[in-house]
Amino acid sequence: MDIKQIQELIRFVAKSGVNEVAIEQEDFKITIKTNQGPTVVHATVPAAAPVYATPVAAPAEEAPAAPASAPAAPAADTSKYITIKSPMIGTFYRSAAPEKPLFVNVGDEIKPGDVLCIIEAMKLFNEIEAEVSGRIVKILVDNASPVEYDQPLFLVEPI
Repeated sequence: MDIKQIQELIRFVAKSGVNEVAIEQEDFKITIKTNQGPTVVHATVPAAAPVYATPVAAPAEEAPAAPASAPAAPAADTSKYITIKSPMIGTFYRSAAPEKPLFVNVGDEIKPGDVLCIIEAMKLFNEIEAEVSGRIVKILVDNASPVEYDQPLFLVEPI
């Protein structure tokens, strides 16, 4: 792994919300740990000193949305829908600015790569993109509301 690949891995871990990632290959071992603070990286390469990366905040680039099966609600059958969940902790916004149009509405068709919302985390605005094709059935979070990691944001009917 070169330094550029390590930096990309740090960015990925920072925006994914996981606390620790360890990768071991024949001649290389790297562990990345986060605790809601700076990201610390320890890498070991034979005949080389450990690499310590500088603290990294969640990047402003697009963060992937994580599709999963929707939990069944007692009042309606949602098992046929895909739930798009928050990939991070932050504040949920339905548009880029108050005067700008909403990214998506109920009934809109989406495809992979479409921006669904923005989540602000530590003064960085992260566009959340669709990873599935479908139709928005329900928006589960109010605009400008705080969201938790893995919190359901949208219900999508697959097309």
